[in-house]
Amino acid sequence: MKTPLPLVLSGLLALAPSALAVRAEADLLIRHATVVDVAHGRLLPGQAVAIRGDDIVAVGDDTLLARQWRAGTAIDAGNRYLIPGLWDMHVHFGGGPALVEENKALLPLYVAHGITTVRDASGDLPEQVLSWRGQIADGQLLGPQLFTSGAKIEGIAPVWKGTLEVGDEAGVDAALDREQRDRVDFVKITDSTLKPELFLYAVAEASRRGLRTSGHIPMALTVGQAVDAGIRSIEHLDYAFQAGIPDEAEIAADFAAGRIDRAEAGRRLHQGFDRDTAMRAYHRFAERGVSVTPTLDGSRILSFLDSEPHDDDAYLAYIGPGLRKTYEWRVERAAKATPEQVQARHERYAQIAAVLPLLQEAGVPIMAGTDAGFLNAYNYPGIGLHNELSLYVREGLTPAQALVAATRTGPAWFGRLERYGAVEAGKAADLVLLERNPLQDIGATRTIDTVVMRGKVYDRAALDALLAEVRAKVAAWNADAAP
Repeated sequence: MKTPLPLVLSGLLALAPSALAVRAEADLLIRHATVVDVAHGRLLPGQAVAIRGDDIVAVGDDTLLARQWRAGTAIDAGNRYLIPGLWDMHVHFGGGPALVEENKALLPLYVAHGITTVRDASGDLPEQVLSWRGQIADGQLLGPQLFTSGAKIEGIAPVWKGTLEVGDEAGVDAALDREQRDRVDFVKITDSTLKPELFLYAVAEASRRGLRTSGHIPMALTVGQAVDAGIRSIEHLDYAFQAGIPDEAEIAADFAAGRIDRAEAGRRLHQGFDRDTAMRAYHRFAERGVSVTPTLDGSRILSFLDSEPHDDDAYLAYIGPGLRKTYEWRVERAAKATPEQVQARHERYAQIAAVLPLLQEAGVPIMAGTDAGFLNAYNYPGIGLHNELSLYVREGLTPAQALVAATRTGPAWFGRLERYGAVEAGKAADLVLLERNPLQDIGATRTIDTVVMRGKVYDRAALDALLAEVRAKVAAWNADAAP
């Protein structure tokens, strides 16, 4: 008797499924990886990751995925540690039109250090940065994904260049119209000459228009007033510290009324920190969805220039002479400090850094950001983020919490966590392969073997080539600038 055809087929499938199955096509297959599940602080060994274009299309058991997928390019991860691409949520480009090329040369430094996305917090080259954003997105320029505020909003005749100057509510409205025409990713509002009431209006109006806001809070306001107005990101840990001063409202009122000057207001805001006051403020931050970008590395560099000089840093080989010159005014100011002022700087840094674990305890999202770029002496694009993360752990975070700050909090702030922040199917193919386990030692983020950015592979040789190219450009600029 003949065996029915369906039974023959089912028998063949049972006996040789791999021979009959058609494997799906991918562009890249990463095999034998230890995936770092950042969200849950755990390791998933023996994984494979299939990538098509700039998308992760499958993640799972290596043996199983190797049967299901094939790719033109394969990487043997050798059990190394695969994390999502790093994000630096506070960088700057600037120094004037003459330094456009020096700033442009910073972009590969981020890629070479595993940073696949940066948030530009505004400098004095806003139009150039907006142009780079589009060129990077179109694949015309090598660099990390770039989110930018465009020109910052400020008062009339501000200290900083590259601003939209406003003197009344109509001016704020016009500035926000401009920002929306430029399709900025968020709005940066600063305080050198902006009237306090206009700061609050700008934050509230931007929020009403659906724009995320960040900025420097005027001394005539409390941090709580900015939070209530709708600010979404507090830049620099100083403001979080300020929110823990019980007399903050009184100090702000005295400054606004002209009863005290900026120096006296600053002195009073450095004293009397109260943990209970701070925790009430931080729980309010968390409730309102306000994130904090500490920028600790920049603060520490300036605070300890007396004992930790940077004149001979090897990394200066990647920083153009024009950008290095922008460092001078802060370095010179620090050098003129009296011994008492130096001691105060050290103590101030320790006070502010101690706030970081309190924010974590209160559930405030902490976004890793460096303040790297022009003006901020020795705060280097690229390596600076790894220094920042090391400080987070030194000051009380766990390596897992620091890694979240550099991979997930930024995407969450932009409402893009569905696309970034994990090694999962459906996420962007922005990945970093590390030699060591970053959940055990945050210094492992420096041990980069390979970067995958928008699906393109940069192995160690390619990353070294990027660095060498920047170094060669800087050497040429230095030679041209030599007398």
